[in-house]
Amino acid sequence: MASDLYRIFGSELSPYSVKVRSYCRYKQMPHEWVVRDASNMAEFQKYAKLPLIPLVLGPGEEALQDSTPIIEKLEARFPEPPLQPEDPALAFVSALLEEYGDEWGNKPMFHYRWTYEADQKSAAERIAFSNVSDPEAAAKMAPVVIQRMLPRLSFVGSTEKTRDQIEGSYRRQLALLDEHLSTRAFLMGGRPCLGDLGVYAQLHQALGDPTPGALMRASAPRVVAWIERMLEPRADGDFEDRDAVLAGLRPFVASEVAGLFLPWSAANARALAAGESEFHVELEGKSFSQQTQKYHARSLGVLRQRYQAVADRSALDPFLEETGCLEVLRGA
Repeated sequence: MASDLYRIFGSELSPYSVKVRSYCRYKQMPHEWVVRDASNMAEFQKYAKLPLIPLVLGPGEEALQDSTPIIEKLEARFPEPPLQPEDPALAFVSALLEEYGDEWGNKPMFHYRWTYEADQKSAAERIAFSNVSDPEAAAKMAPVVIQRMLPRLSFVGSTEKTRDQIEGSYRRQLALLDEHLSTRAFLMGGRPCLGDLGVYAQLHQALGDPTPGALMRASAPRVVAWIERMLEPRADGDFEDRDAVLAGLRPFVASEVAGLFLPWSAANARALAAGESEFHVELEGKSFSQQTQKYHARSLGVLRQRYQAVADRSALDPFLEETGCLEVLRGA
């Protein structure tokens, strides 16, 4: 085994795993994709601080977890080709989109996968077969997987009351991204950025599930093509001019990031600070309820720190104000 090899313990059904894998492929860094299953569970548990994938095992048995910190750590070691635009406004918007994908984009993906019978069956069978090779054993395991996952719908806020909001968000994502990608290969031009990784990873999972996949193929062919490019991403040009990129992204950021993600994230943070176990926030004129979660609050805190770290915000703040993001990012 090469001494500089990075091993990615992950799963094809994990958006955060395929996100890290696409990053490593883009960098063309030495890596190996290791499907975590029963055969390597002991090795995984030896290095994982948390029972979560992806786990990246680097040279010298260095263990990395959590997709965004993994990418940030590796980016310092593999700076070429660049993942982020040099323009500070574009770099922050890219990070904002990544956070949106990780935190809000996960909701439609998880909702569709474990709400509809065809999607439940498809995902559960794939999970079962990734853990056992015997068909009879896998067939017995699949219903157990479904029963284990159904209670987790509440953790992403998926209920009968929020179904329309979550599914509406998914349909808008597809429509807005399909339009934006009509004139560019990636979100910010001719090469992928951090935002591509975060948003694509969740939609890649949706494409592989029956119900959201059919919706995507029928309504957003450019999104499908972008997802396919992101599986083996390669630069096909440079990042676009700032004004062109921000003009193209403005409808998506205003609707999805400012309209849903940031007010939801801020409400969660306020509830956590107040010691509340559940929070309610009005999104699109309807109440959205969810259990309060510490990780989401930390995520918003890091995003606000990123914003404060932008030294020159002369081009960034007007865009954030126009789209409705600025108030939450300033901590108001």
